[in-house]
Amino acid sequence: MSQANLLVVDDDRNLLEIIKMRLESLEYQVTAVRDEEEAKQVVTEQVFDLAVIDLQLANQDGISLMEEIHLKSPDLPVIILTAYGSIENAVEAMQRGAYTYLTKPFDARELKLHVDRAMENRRLTTEVNRLKDLLAERYDFKNIVARSKNMHQVLQTVARIAQMDSTVHIQGESGTGKELIARAIHLASPRKNNPFVAINCAALPETLLESELFGHEKGAFTGAVKHSKGLFAQAHEGTIFLDEIGDMPLSLQVKLLRVLQERQFYPVGGGQPLSVDVRVLVATNKNLEELVKQDLFREDLFYRIHVIPIMLPTLRERQEDIPLLAEYFLKKFSMQMNKKIKGLAPASLQKLMLYEWPGNVRELENTIEYAVAMTVNDVITEDLILPGKEATGEDALQPFKEAKDAFEKGYLVRLMGLARGNVSSAAAMAGRYRADLYTILKKHGLNPSDFKR
Repeated sequence: MSQANLLVVDDDRNLLEIIKMRLESLEYQVTAVRDEEEAKQVVTEQVFDLAVIDLQLANQDGISLMEEIHLKSPDLPVIILTAYGSIENAVEAMQRGAYTYLTKPFDARELKLHVDRAMENRRLTTEVNRLKDLLAERYDFKNIVARSKNMHQVLQTVARIAQMDSTVHIQGESGTGKELIARAIHLASPRKNNPFVAINCAALPETLLESELFGHEKGAFTGAVKHSKGLFAQAHEGTIFLDEIGDMPLSLQVKLLRVLQERQFYPVGGGQPLSVDVRVLVATNKNLEELVKQDLFREDLFYRIHVIPIMLPTLRERQEDIPLLAEYFLKKFSMQMNKKIKGLAPASLQKLMLYEWPGNVRELENTIEYAVAMTVNDVITEDLILPGKEATGEDALQPFKEAKDAFEKGYLVRLMGLARGNVSSAAAMAGRYRADLYTILKKHGLNPSDFKR
């Protein structure tokens, strides 16, 4: 494995040499520079995995240097070095894109801890981006990560566990993208070049489901005119995804438990067990623990499948993704229907932001498809968004401030996406002062560095 390449910028020669020496002792490759212009130059010539920048440089402050470097390398994590008592500046640095800060004087252990954490974050970010690219390439869906912290955490979990063979239990409401996450795990795993097979356990009656999963021998039942290879056999050396496992009949749960325990199963009508090498991923929109208490799901099977749980957020819990998802679906269906649609009217976007989305991303996709199909204009107007589903009850009584905040956050997400995380450009587009925009971004917990590409 090649050494990580680190950049250190400090105009104090002695401190620069100390940091360089300590990082090299940790087996990092270090480029140490005292001059801001030289730092900008080396960033164009080399690829760095991390930068350590002093807050107070001779001709420029470290935060503005970091922002210039981020224009060339947006994903580069930066640790800002600050003098004791400059905590306010350190917090500002993090708001403007720094990974963290380190207060001087510091010891070797502190430096190692901060650098190791930043490098792990860099590794996970790189892996998450790779997953996103894989899914975009294979399934033409570029917004799985989107901007929300919740979904980013899900992809970080996927990145961590993909190389393992442990069973994964994906939980989430209908329409949250459980199969997409299962495919992401498969694509990031050593099994990626082998089969990925999926089945909805709620879609078939018990007899057919058993035959689909385990296969059957000729003559095993009426209509079994030939031998059939089941999905477990088809997924050998690959991955099998059992969706809606909470609907699996108890009699089949026993047989699934055998597969998980012994990696063997009997085809329907077969007398000899078949061995299988397969990774099992399961998903459900039900509370399996409650089903266990009701004796509708086997407790031993629950503990077998509930090894690595992944909880997918609802669309209500990732509101900042709604404008991005809507834009993606708008482009997708405009292209399919050969319509030139510029975008959503502000009132349409606000309506999307205020809706509860019981059907989650799938419902949002259907909503945009309907609007694109029905519009005769180049802008999607409010009347085409969720017709007949006007806000009622609590939604209709939503306080003005909450509705305003929801719209404001959605606007900021779209604005920062267009500006690629450049606050100056975003402020110019919005007609606001740069400092004001920082304040509003902070209010909504949005970090400009999350939007840089």
